[in-house]
Formats: sequence, C-alpha cells, structure tokens
Amino acid sequence: MELLKRETLPGLRTGITVRTKLVSIAQVAHRDKEAKFCSLAYLMNKNTLKESFNRLNSSASPGIDKETKESYKKNLDENLNNLVIKLKKGSFRPQPVKRLYITKVGSNKMRPLGIPILEDKIVQGALVIILQSIYEEDFLPISFGFRPEKSCHDALKNLSDNIMTKKVNYVVDADISGFFDHVNHEWMMKFLKLRISDSKILALIKRFLKAGTMEKGNFKGTTEGVPQGGSLSPLLANIYLHYTLDLWFTKVVTKHCKGECYITRYADDSAPRKRSKQLVRVA
Repeated sequence: MELLKRETLPGLRTGITVRTKLVSIAQVAHRDKEAKFCSLAYLMNKNTLKESFNRLNSSASPGIDKETKESYKKNLDENLNNLVIKLKKGSFRPQPVKRLYITKVGSNKMRPLGIPILEDKIVQGALVIILQSIYEEDFLPISFGFRPEKSCHDALKNLSDNIMTKKVNYVVDADISGFFDHVNHEWMMKFLKLRISDSKILALIKRFLKAGTMEKGNFKGTTEGVPQGGSLSPLLANIYLHYTLDLWFTKVVTKHCKGECYITRYADDSAPRKRSKQLVRVA
C-alpha cells in the first residue's frame, strides 16, 4: 500500500499531466486488484473539468438552471475557476435533476430521464474521466454497455460468436426491471470503497446519489437509484453490476452449473447462455 501512495499522491505542480497520472493509476489498478486509491480529488482540477466541458453535447437539454453549454462558455475560465474553488472547499452541492419521461422503445411504458444542470454535468464528466482509469482495468470482457470502444455491435458479436462456436443449447434474455431507479445506495458506496478510499471523491459521488429530482416544480428526494441522463450514472451502474452480476456469474455460476455457460451484458440487459441435454426455448 505504501507503493500505491507514492504513485498516486504527487500533485500536478510537479509538471506531470493529468493524462499521464491517469495512465499511472490504470497501471496500478491493472497489476493490483486489491489496491485502494487514496488520493484522486486533486485530479478534479481545471484541466480535467475543461476536458469534461468540451465533451458535452451542445444541443443537450438544460437542467433546472436553464444554463446551456454556449452560455456557460462565454465566461468559461472564470466559471471553471469558481467551480474548482467550490470543489476544493467541499462546498460544491449537486442540484436536483430535472425529471422527464421518454417513450420506452418496444413498450407502452415511459422511461424516466434525469437532466442535471450544466455544472453538475461537468463535474460528473470529470469523475468519469478519473474513475474510468481504475474500473476499465476491473471490468470483465463480457461487459459492453457504456464503455470506451465497446458498442452494442460488439455485444451482439460476442453473443453471436458464443452461440455459433460454443456448446450452447439455449439463451436467456434478461432485463433487470427498473434497475437504474432501484440501485441500492448503501451497497453502491460499499462497492466503491473496495477501490476508492479518497473521502472527498466518495462524498461527492454520494451527494450526486442524494441530489433528488425536480418534476413539475416539485422536489423529490432520492433514497435509491441513479438518475438516467447524467454521464456518471452509466459508470456507477456498470460498477454495481460488475460486483453483483458479472463476478457472481463468472466465479459462482460457471463453477456450479452442469455443462458450459456464458454471459454477455450490455448495461442492465444480459443474455446468459447454457449447454443442456435438452433444448429449451425461453420466451
């Protein structure tokens, strides 16, 4: 652990760029699966926040503050400097997300969508930039949703390859009902603490989880779930499912089932496949 501290604590005043530090963090995460990262908050600096800002979609709908990327850009340096100060002081507080409902494809049901304010989008994006350097080294090859360079086409190819080339008799199409709305906050934080011991980063994530929603002018607190719409939610969902589904299937199910079994997961949609003496069709 002492080696880990020496590798992650030096600040950017040494001339080391954020990107170089993230590569170093990824290398530590890759070779030590039990390492806990104790100093990450200093990477939430102006450069990281600016990169997050640049990644934002200019045509995205604004949150409850009605701030757009173009309006924020007019005083970008000053805005980012003030945001850095709030993050350093620990005074940054995420605002409630604007709750909308969109049509769910292939269903009569409506899917809830949360739209954060612009500064919350920037901070979430910066958190994703930092945390991905750790968790991309942990996620299994069977996970495809909302990951860099892993698309739904890659998931379909993985599914097809397993069905066509391996001993598979039946496929189960599984979709976790209301997953994003019912993620357990307590377990979410427990999973994060397996890799992260930086109290500032953990507190910031917890604040996003508890920010609440604003729907038709009415505020509603959140005791569970991660709001769909922000860039942080897909990463948190993947972390949660990594520990609850991916590792369980690969370390428990595959060892105790009779025959061979495989799984492909795209976000909260998964397709377990198994070999059996009898062909079974699952509706």
